[in-house]
Amino acid sequence: MADTVVTRFAPSPTGYLHIGGARTALFNWLYARHTGGRMLLRIEDTDRERSTDAAIDAILDGLRWLGLEGEGEPLFQFARMTRHAEIAHELLARGKAYRCWASPAELDEMRETAMKEGRPPRYDGRWRDRDPAEAPAGVQPVIRLKMPSEGETVIDDCVQGRVVFRNDVLDDFILLRSDGTPTYMLAVVVDDHDMGVTHVIRGDDHLTNAARQTHIYRSMEWTVPVWAHIPLIHGADGAKLSKRHGALGVDAYRSLGYLPEALRNYLARLGWSHGDDEIFTTEQAVEWFDIHDVNKGAARFDFAKLENLNGHYMRATSDEALWKAFVDFLPHTDAGRALLAKLDATLEAKIRAALPGLKERAKTLVELLDGAAFIHAVRPLAMEEKAAALLDEAGLAVLAALASRLATVSEADWSAASTEAVVRAHAEEAGLKLGKAAQPLRAALTGRTTSPGIFDVLAVLGRDETLARLADRLPG
Repeated sequence: MADTVVTRFAPSPTGYLHIGGARTALFNWLYARHTGGRMLLRIEDTDRERSTDAAIDAILDGLRWLGLEGEGEPLFQFARMTRHAEIAHELLARGKAYRCWASPAELDEMRETAMKEGRPPRYDGRWRDRDPAEAPAGVQPVIRLKMPSEGETVIDDCVQGRVVFRNDVLDDFILLRSDGTPTYMLAVVVDDHDMGVTHVIRGDDHLTNAARQTHIYRSMEWTVPVWAHIPLIHGADGAKLSKRHGALGVDAYRSLGYLPEALRNYLARLGWSHGDDEIFTTEQAVEWFDIHDVNKGAARFDFAKLENLNGHYMRATSDEALWKAFVDFLPHTDAGRALLAKLDATLEAKIRAALPGLKERAKTLVELLDGAAFIHAVRPLAMEEKAAALLDEAGLAVLAALASRLATVSEADWSAASTEAVVRAHAEEAGLKLGKAAQPLRAALTGRTTSPGIFDVLAVLGRDETLARLADRLPG
């Protein structure tokens, strides 16, 4: 099984799981599934000041919601500090690393000199070949990797292609700090090696890190993983993705009413494609996905496209599955929690009965929740301005006539079909187009000018509630 692909997703728990991280997790997950391999999860919690349990919980919850959990238990990087330090000392013993006693003042001076001379700031290697006997007393050294000072480091990247770095600009970076804690650069390599990671799929902001990390692998005589550095996500305007573009946490997308399968589909298309296919199942994505097909250029995040795609998924989802997703969504908004507090069997039956009509008009679960508001609205209904305008003298006359006719329909016979027959009969007798009868009826029953089909509304509300709402609008 040595050829089994092993990918990993390695977020830092210093904040929420953002949308770029979610796409990285998805690409790792898809490639692992596509190749019959495994995706592992590592929590990079070495920044103790900024790492929080709440962020860890949010990341794990976001991955669960998206259906992108790794296999097995997550590995926590901080718990492996002893192992990381062990490798730093092994590199020392191999002659591949050295102790450095350069002071903060010396490092500042190096940076200032480099900037004055127009060079990138880098450590000048002053302790690389110096006798440790010259070390200042009472100063704890750092451990630095001996990088090659000449030639080139070549990264053959699955996405970026062949990328060449001059070794003279890759300085001898720190592996172990003076307090004995490992740097990110060391910890990542040791963990990836020990976890058996074969393919490192991550953002292209890590491309330079790959050049540096390659030398840790080589110094330890470990197999260098396959690199795949995916482009970052930009906004629809081409600028770097920010909160105004939709750079929100995955939990925010849940609160905004997106379905996880729609978000997965959308994220898969950010930088990767399969012909002209825009809508595809997770199974198809697994079958088609290859990391080599990811584009080099930055992908553009477009909220409108995501909304339209989500609307498609809502319409295509069975009523039973959509109801479950709707109930799962309710705790994540104030309006949803308010509905949840009064959701009994009767109200559930009414909303479920309205679901086929509601989902035709909704692009998100937020819109579905809003569309269902008329079902459990408190009487007398608050009226939208346009709806109130429909209840002028002519509109009220229509309501009065319809109220008396609808009252003749028994509870047992009450249905979309029976109420439609009544409304159509009145419209024909009064010489009205059906819309002229339906519009004031919709306004009185929902407080709005848009809703599911009016006869579905009548059926969902039932006889008693319908007549009571009509009575609220009629004088006397």
